[in-house]
Amino acid sequence: MSGYGNLTEVIARWGAERADRCALIVVGEDGARPVRYGELDRDARRMAGWLGERYGVGERVLIQQRDARLFAVSMLGSLYAGITAVPAPALGGAANVERRVLALGRDAAVCAVLTGAQDAGEASKVLAMGGYGHVDCVAVDTLLDQGHTPDAADWRTPALSGHDTALLQYTSGSTQVPRGVVIQHRHLLANQAAIRRALNTGPDSVFGGWLPMHHDMGLVGQLLHPLYLGATAVVMTPEAFVRDPARWLRMIGDYQVQVSGAPNFGFQLAVDRIRDRDADQLDLSGWQIAVNGGEPVRASTMRAFQDRFARNGLRSTALRSAYGLAEATLMVSCTQPGTHETTLEVDRGDLERGKVRPAVAGKAKRSLSSAGPVRDLEVRIVDPDSCEPLDASRVGEIWLRGPSIGADYWRRPPGTTHTFHGSVEAGATDWLRTGDLGLLADGELYVTGRLSELIIVAGRNLHPLDVERSVQRVSAAFGAGVAFAVEPEEEPEQIVVVQEVRAAGRRRGEASPNFAQLAVAVRERVAEDFAVRTGGVVLVRPGTVRRTTSGKLERIAVRNLFLGGRIEALYELVDPPVQALVRARARGPRRGSAMRAPAHRSEDSMLTSSVPRERREAALRTWLGTRLARHLRHPGIAHDAVLFELGLDSVAALGLCGDIEARFGLPVAATVAFDHPTIGDLAAYLADRLEAAGPAPDARYRAAADDDPAYHERTRP
Repeated sequence: MSGYGNLTEVIARWGAERADRCALIVVGEDGARPVRYGELDRDARRMAGWLGERYGVGERVLIQQRDARLFAVSMLGSLYAGITAVPAPALGGAANVERRVLALGRDAAVCAVLTGAQDAGEASKVLAMGGYGHVDCVAVDTLLDQGHTPDAADWRTPALSGHDTALLQYTSGSTQVPRGVVIQHRHLLANQAAIRRALNTGPDSVFGGWLPMHHDMGLVGQLLHPLYLGATAVVMTPEAFVRDPARWLRMIGDYQVQVSGAPNFGFQLAVDRIRDRDADQLDLSGWQIAVNGGEPVRASTMRAFQDRFARNGLRSTALRSAYGLAEATLMVSCTQPGTHETTLEVDRGDLERGKVRPAVAGKAKRSLSSAGPVRDLEVRIVDPDSCEPLDASRVGEIWLRGPSIGADYWRRPPGTTHTFHGSVEAGATDWLRTGDLGLLADGELYVTGRLSELIIVAGRNLHPLDVERSVQRVSAAFGAGVAFAVEPEEEPEQIVVVQEVRAAGRRRGEASPNFAQLAVAVRERVAEDFAVRTGGVVLVRPGTVRRTTSGKLERIAVRNLFLGGRIEALYELVDPPVQALVRARARGPRRGSAMRAPAHRSEDSMLTSSVPRERREAALRTWLGTRLARHLRHPGIAHDAVLFELGLDSVAALGLCGDIEARFGLPVAATVAFDHPTIGDLAAYLADRLEAAGPAPDARYRAAADDDPAYHERTRP
């Protein structure tokens, strides 16, 4: 689709020509709510009229909506009015969300927050507490429902060009130093056209997914791309997916979704958590394109997903690896339609040294998934230090140039000179330095790692500085510390914190630090602030954390020391997969000792309605312990252990909710693990709920040990 100067013109066209066509189908607990193009366009025009009466073209508004329809109306209303949209997470969940929202609002200098009636009061409170009480907090649903907006017919399009800013896409993890990519209308149009060519999508395609709308993959790929085409998007919430991953695949079958994508962890969660009895009901025969992107793609996950769901009609050519980033609007490359996934088996040791050699028998290898050819952008593999192009036998930094590369970081000129204006050829200073490492082989891009220190966990980007500052608040005894990511074999990426701590007697009158308590407190703080699990906490003596001569922390150097088993720890709390990685790298036993909670087993194997209350609680504790041991990748959990001290994050907490609902038929709040933070507390709570629910068939109280053995066997320990 050519001839359009901005994305607004494209979507407004569908509002007129396809008024009765479904633009969105919002799937919730109470059923599905269709939103037609005519309705969406009308409400967006009404919202644009309201915004245009109060704010000028180019001003910024924060979009903070739980509901997909309200998010779409807020987003399009802003675009229609020529106002720059700033997508942000909805309030609730991790403790750092409020700080992040304030940080985004401050950096973007927003004039308003567009939210829903259920969150408007809390949003106003957060703004006031942060010193931004003057910023308007607008309940969009109230405005529309009560007729407080101008009529849609009164809206007049402002003069917009492709160079006008459409949105600021903030990198998804930063809370202290947010960086918003300036995405103009021309960038959106170019990337939408590139996605259409890469995926061979059109107006009759049906899209679907659960990705959060404020992330680039959810916004540009899951929402704006279908609207750009005049197609239909079926959406559900991320919380619904994590509670029960089968809902995603059921939605694909029920609505004949053809295109749906997720980060690697989403595909792995579906493999691990969908039971055979639920999988038997799935129909994936209509799923033509399953895009894996947003975080490093694991070949093992792709194989496991294909093997697991082939019997449900999943096509062997459906799974597609993709590579993209917010700085390039979204998609950079994707494997081609109708082709099988391409992998390279390379020598792992050589790869870590920046060389590419085929794997040989008897030596450690790594499988690399192709991210497909780069068709709409220029790509170079470059030595990040010399800025010289590299040949196909070397790994280097991925540099990009083309029409969908963002203009800059918002109000960040010093940093953007390095990121957006790389020079790889004489006279060419417009290359984007991605910070990602990769190689080109037979015209296809393989992403091997990251030059930058960004931590990607469960599809989210976390900046080490944010994690480190959070850890510093745990104890006044803490000195320098670093956070970095490691990738255990066949496991999701893990965060490791190496933290200096003063030993006893360093200061007169200072109490001796309890290292075990400090390590647990670090894990608990990171879980509370970022809703992610910490795979390792290593407490070390002052002077262990390396710095440059100018005083900058050398995170990569410390990471290499850790992986080589060359850090002398005062105390460490390290998960088994990370321990295994270090042992494999160091080829020897890991120094120090990892703390493990003792395993407790209930002697009762039955949960029946006739046994005494104390025996039912004991059996519930056993059942919960089994489930949590798998969610937390922990070999055994004491019934009085505080789960968040062991690293329970939002994904695991919602997964536990899904287990409880599936096992007992009891709906539970997403905060149940916050409200009942130990296995013992949870067991007592569930016993109360089961008693209140009244008599139930004994099938509801089957033996915990015998509950779906196939599920236990399939779930990784």
